[in-house]
Amino acid sequence: MKQDILESVKKAKEESKPRNFTQSIDVVITIKDLDVKKPENRIDEEVLLPNGRGKDVKIAFIADGELALQAKNAGANMVINKGELEEMGKDRKGAKKIANRHDFFVAQADMMPLVGRFLGPVLGPRKKMPKPVPATAKPEPIMERLKSTVKVRIKDQPVIQALVGTQDMEDELIAANIDAVLAVLDQKLEKGRNQIKSMYVKTTMGPVVRVI
Repeated sequence: MKQDILESVKKAKEESKPRNFTQSIDVVITIKDLDVKKPENRIDEEVLLPNGRGKDVKIAFIADGELALQAKNAGANMVINKGELEEMGKDRKGAKKIANRHDFFVAQADMMPLVGRFLGPVLGPRKKMPKPVPATAKPEPIMERLKSTVKVRIKDQPVIQALVGTQDMEDELIAANIDAVLAVLDQKLEKGRNQIKSMYVKTTMGPVVRVI
């Protein structure tokens, strides 16, 4: 299958018309023999791509004191303190904009009850509830990890669509990232990747290319 993936990545790039931005590359996988009505069959995993996402990730920290300062210095896209968090609870529209603008949220553990109260209704449905970290955590390694992380989900349809890179990455690196996504299926599905019904690779605006 490795060779098939590699050839499909190459073809997806070749068949994609030039655009004035760097297109993402996604893998789209349909699973067979899976009853998604059963909660235990749903997948909600974070996958660390060995070769990174190839594009910027926007990360917001919800923190106070030293952690807030360190997150800011580490280059977090946004740092939300306790007071700002409470304000967001009153401004649902503004909170939605912030939720949509950021890929990941990280929160100081002792602020999680406030996060649940003020931002939970906005972040929960978007599957963006923050990762709790201790107040003594170092933001740099957390952010480095998130920059290479993608979410792999099966919810109400037996289909997964995940970002696996960008068109300016080497084919082999994208193929290795796809393999990391497939490794999650091996762990989570009863028959692993043998339960794949179909798999496609596509660029943001380009046609889908069938792998299997």
